[in-house]
Amino acid sequence: MTTIILLSILGAVIAAVVGTFWYSPMTPMGKIHMQALGFDKLSPEEQQKKMLEAKPKMWKMYLGQMILSFLTAFAVVFIITLSAENGVPFGTAIWFIVLNWFCFMVPIIGSAILWSSDCDSKLAWKKFFSDILSNLVILVLVGFVTSLFV
Repeated sequence: MTTIILLSILGAVIAAVVGTFWYSPMTPMGKIHMQALGFDKLSPEEQQKKMLEAKPKMWKMYLGQMILSFLTAFAVVFIITLSAENGVPFGTAIWFIVLNWFCFMVPIIGSAILWSSDCDSKLAWKKFFSDILSNLVILVLVGFVTSLFV
């Protein structure tokens, strides 16, 4: 169980690194994310003001995201570890992860965007694909890293 917990913590760190890169303003996905937040319509001064207002709450948001990422990584690590212990090939175990992503994460993210009034309808599909692909990349990376240790 200690290995599963440690690998889940590593998975949360992997998710933070991928998310930081994925949603950085330098990437196409980051630009979509900033547009969805309405940052592209703000002047540089307004953007700076919003960032300063958010700064005191940022540690809570990152902590919350790390906990959520830990839970996601825990599920991936558990599936990969249990599969390896039962002689299931890695390709099949990753298929379990992809199937869970497709059947659970994709609909949840899609529903959140579909019913959100925050996201411009012109950006909704771009945001949807960016968000689901980000999650898929994280899940597969966590699965691959886990397979190196089990």
